Amino acid sequence: MTEPARHIRGYSLLIALAIALAGLCYSSWLLEFVLPIHTDPVNTFLSELDAEGKPYRAVFGTADKIVGLLLIPAALGALLVFPRRGLTTIGWVALLCFGASTIADTLLPLHDCDPGDSSCGGDSGLFPQLHQPHAMTSTLAVTSIAVAAFAFSAAAYRYHRWKILREFGVVVLLIGTAATLWMMIADNLPGSYALGIAQRIQVTTMSLWLLALAAAVLTESRAS
Repeated sequence: MTEPARHIRGYSLLIALAIALAGLCYSSWLLEFVLPIHTDPVNTFLSELDAEGKPYRAVFGTADKIVGLLLIPAALGALLVFPRRGLTTIGWVALLCFGASTIADTLLPLHDCDPGDSSCGGDSGLFPQLHQPHAMTSTLAVTSIAVAAFAFSAAAYRYHRWKILREFGVVVLLIGTAATLWMMIADNLPGSYALGIAQRIQVTTMSLWLLALAAAVLTESRAS
């Protein structure tokens, strides 16, 4: 193995490790079942775990910041180290945006919406919180990782690489897409449609996809 190839392999391992750790940190919401938090997973959003005034806001907020602080340099490193191709470039840039949006999520936390609270921008079905600035950062985060997932999935087929993204990654992506559609449609319908469950499925698929991407990068480095 030549010296440049050895360096690229080393960088690839670091990038894969950062992405994997980010995926694990993004599943920190599972601590709601361990910590003494009285939540209703069926009908509450995960953003409420680190909302203003919540007792464990520091725990969940720190985990999200770590996600961003890991993914931003990982995406930048990938853009510098790996060969530039159209779809993968889109994927890495989108992943960088996801990391930045996740940090912004913690800097613009959710706050309670009392009846008549004008700062929430009015009612939005079951969740008036959706009118808060936090909704914008959350939407950017979800959109960014969706773009990244679709771009890398397309790249895996087009460039005949990353078998794990062509198989496991695509399954996770489809489940996440179904959960997102569930949330988008149900929130505009009268009644309760377990949007909390839908979001938890969505976020779980995001974490699993990050782990799949990390495995793909690691496999690619070993094959090179």
